[in-house]
Amino acid sequence: MSSFFRLLSVAALAILLGEALTQTTQAETLRLFISAFASGDDGAIHACDFDTETGELKTVHRTVEVEHPFFLALSPDKRFLYSIDTAQFGGKENENIAAFEIVGRQGKLKLLGRQSALGTAACYLDVDADGKTLLVANYSSGSVASLPIRKDGAIAKAATFVQHEGSSVNPARQKEPHAHCIVVSPDNRFVFAADLGIDKIMAYRLNPNRAEIEANQPPFAATAAGAGPRHLTFHPNGDRLYVINEIFNTITDFAYDSKTGKLTKGQSVSTLPGDFEGTSHTADLKITPNGRFLYGTNRGHDSVASYRIAADGSLKRLAITSSNGKGPQNLAITPDGKWLICANMPGNNVVVFRIKEDGAIERVGEPMSIKMPSCIMIP
Repeated sequence: MSSFFRLLSVAALAILLGEALTQTTQAETLRLFISAFASGDDGAIHACDFDTETGELKTVHRTVEVEHPFFLALSPDKRFLYSIDTAQFGGKENENIAAFEIVGRQGKLKLLGRQSALGTAACYLDVDADGKTLLVANYSSGSVASLPIRKDGAIAKAATFVQHEGSSVNPARQKEPHAHCIVVSPDNRFVFAADLGIDKIMAYRLNPNRAEIEANQPPFAATAAGAGPRHLTFHPNGDRLYVINEIFNTITDFAYDSKTGKLTKGQSVSTLPGDFEGTSHTADLKITPNGRFLYGTNRGHDSVASYRIAADGSLKRLAITSSNGKGPQNLAITPDGKWLICANMPGNNVVVFRIKEDGAIERVGEPMSIKMPSCIMIP
């Protein structure tokens, strides 16, 4: 009997060790999704494996039931993925939003249905913390909308539609509204939309149970005239919002009052070297999970600007590093804060950077080729 129990104990230990090894292996591999902003079979959502030890990135599955998937969003429980979907991006017809269920370890996507974005050139999506509301910003038509998310992950017709109004000082870019980004506050009480065409960050109150938004008071915060606010991101501590300005090539920080939704403008810093004389436009910005560093992209200068975030939220530029590709469109930072991934859209590649202790970044490995990568989403 003692031999039997010894054998049983050894077998049980082997099973436990096997499970531990499996969990370790899984912990070292991160699944992420990258959209390819193209039509036909070239337009796809790539499910990729990312090795958090080596920085190796490889595609394991492609979903081609989507065209021009410019931007992606994930549900809080990581079960559902949402994507822009349109045959002709920025045309006369409104864009669609496709809802997918993420199936299995390979990152396969099961289409759940589509709904209209109620606007053209839909360019940004976000999901609230309860997973009940999907928000979309429409660039060409200058509007935003909120759509209910059902329990099965599918989306219903829009519950709220808001048409922005106005213009600003740049006649080439700001004759009318251009909503470029929409994000939910960390406390899930407010929604903010950066409108490049009117130099405003529009503020809305969120009713997550009804998937509705309504104008806040104050209804907006203004950026510098002509700045062209593009993308927004909150600091992990939730008390500061940062906007990257496409036309001025700057980043501006705003103090956030969680009680009222009011934004108070702080400093603005350049994303470009002082001696740069060419044409460049910023695109995206991301902050490390520990809140210490911020990164922003320059399209034209084709680089990533790195900053240290001070205790008061101000930014000190550390370096400007080549993006190793043309037109860095989107960034993602891994949950451990050790890796920065950059999608160079017209450059047709994705580049992995290691984030050092001091916030500096260095490229790891060779760029991975992907047709027009436009958005990186990490579950």
